[in-house]
Amino acid sequence: MVDRDRNDDETARIDAERRRRRAQFLRELNEAKELRDRVQPRRARSARMRQAMRMRTFRW
Repeated sequence: MVDRDRNDDETARIDAERRRRRAQFLRELNEAKELRDRVQPRRARSARMRQAMRMRTFRW
């Protein structure tokens, strides 16, 4: 019983650490995308246009 509680605590700690690292990664990824959009506005505009076209042609 004590081992299972310790294992649950360890699993919860590992999960929390994984979620924290994932959140940090996603923040940095978003920051990198914003920076790329700022330094390459033409490419960013064409990417937005392609995404808009994809959304218009998507079938529900």
